[in-house]
Amino acid sequence: MARHHGIPPFWSAEQLAAFLADPPAWYVQSRANRTGKRPVWVELTCTICGTSETLRPKKWWPEFSMVSCSWHGADELPPVPEGARRREVDGIGAFVGIVDEPTS
Repeated sequence: MARHHGIPPFWSAEQLAAFLADPPAWYVQSRANRTGKRPVWVELTCTICGTSETLRPKKWWPEFSMVSCSWHGADELPPVPEGARRREVDGIGAFVGIVDEPTS
């Protein structure tokens, strides 16, 4: 977005202060659209081996109970809690998202 609006990659402290003191309309709108509900970056850590990866979360991601590396088998995960069913969500970087949902 910065490149699209002609903003250079680096600004001095004075340039940044001037920009923030009188921001353009597109910047004000962009900030207003930030709800804070989803972080810009999230670190996911495998429940089984502890491998971590930092990714940008997607709107379609559900709330994960845990994540595991895509090469681990389902038999390596902790057991499904009683009264829940488990589903897997593929395409989370090198991970599979695990969602344990109540059956009722």
